[in-house]
Amino acid sequence: MKPTLKRISSQVMVLTGASSGVGLVTARKAAQQGARLVLVARSEGSLHQLAEELREQGTEVITVVADVGRHDEIGKVAHAAIERFGGFDTWINNAGVTIFGRHCDVPLEDQRRLFDTNYWGTVHGSLAAAAHLRERGGAIINMGSEAADGPMPLQSAYSASQHAIKGFTDSLRLELEQEQAPVSVTLIKPAGLETPLALHAKNFLEVEPRLPPPLYDPALAADAILFAAENPRRELFVGAAAKAFSAAAYHAPHTFDRFMRRFMGRAQQTRHPAGPLEDNALYGSGSGLQERTGAHAALHSCPYTTTARYPLLTTALVVGASAAVAAMVQLRRR
Repeated sequence: MKPTLKRISSQVMVLTGASSGVGLVTARKAAQQGARLVLVARSEGSLHQLAEELREQGTEVITVVADVGRHDEIGKVAHAAIERFGGFDTWINNAGVTIFGRHCDVPLEDQRRLFDTNYWGTVHGSLAAAAHLRERGGAIINMGSEAADGPMPLQSAYSASQHAIKGFTDSLRLELEQEQAPVSVTLIKPAGLETPLALHAKNFLEVEPRLPPPLYDPALAADAILFAAENPRRELFVGAAAKAFSAAAYHAPHTFDRFMRRFMGRAQQTRHPAGPLEDNALYGSGSGLQERTGAHAALHSCPYTTTARYPLLTTALVVGASAAVAAMVQLRRR
């Protein structure tokens, strides 16, 4: 059964990771479009501040303090949404963290904690959403990354979690389609975004980390999420760089690996000495309501991201991008 999604103004939306970065931008944009919101994060103070801000604008909103890595706490989120609004129409799994460091320097305990948030948080939310939406219909939107399609040195645990999120999301979509459940399942795959992700990361490098350029404004990712809430899509790339990353990793893996070995290590390192190791949000919440860091230039528009929402036009662009990658490979072989 093909999903029929409501306009955002008629939706109840559940959003995890709502107090920072893409989640915060999405919450504000959804409120502007008239959605009723169930906002989820680990920081009670930040959630309260955001809820007050949105209520002053006339938005119906409730907050749930929860760790998405705990299945029982996600159950509380679904229960709260049903109790207050009678249900929900879109569930957005957006909470995520990263770790910088060589694979041999990152403790397994920290890698497991990252998976609790990124992978298991997505699984817990998706299962809770699917159980409710099988009959009601609606959308499950999972925030992934370009790192789902290729390796990311110095962020090996993050890259692995993104591959896992992609595998789970694609499998969940197929199973719901086999059931003919009226549920759209979308994976959002952005390039680097100018958010506090690196600022909140646990860092085992000798210098402060950064996300490799080009960086895009998180509003582009929020727009993609809200588009997917109204329009069933399998996946959406945010930023032409994300699509180029994916195409290069798939069509020219050896050339791609050489590029990553040569450039990606130092592209993720600043010249500033690393701060205290305990200064991170891996086990706790980040600080305040912060959409962007303001420390890096960001692209505020991307023609590819806009056109990628429309499949026929996207196909033409993908063919062109693939041809360009193939031509590059042939030139290197001569």
